[in-house]
Amino acid sequence: MAKIQLVVPDAPIEEVAQLKASRTLRADGIRLGILDNSKGNADHLLNMIIEGVKKDFKVSSVVMTRKPASSRPATEEVLDQLAREADLVVSAMAD
Repeated sequence: MAKIQLVVPDAPIEEVAQLKASRTLRADGIRLGILDNSKGNADHLLNMIIEGVKKDFKVSSVVMTRKPASSRPATEEVLDQLAREADLVVSAMAD
């Protein structure tokens, strides 16, 4: 069975080591959410991540969303859509 490793870039390493799984994967596959921050090359990075996840896990759907600008937060509509349609969300920054 493949494992998912969570990366929490702003958390102290001691806290990350204590994270416990609180969800199980769906039998019909992961509903993967993608939040592109609109920076250059973020789409390329996210597409590589999607392909990597698909190699190791069953993915039933991919919901791709994009922020209007990298310096602005995601809109409530985008966040609500991801909450409704995704089990796991990946966000990336790239230049």
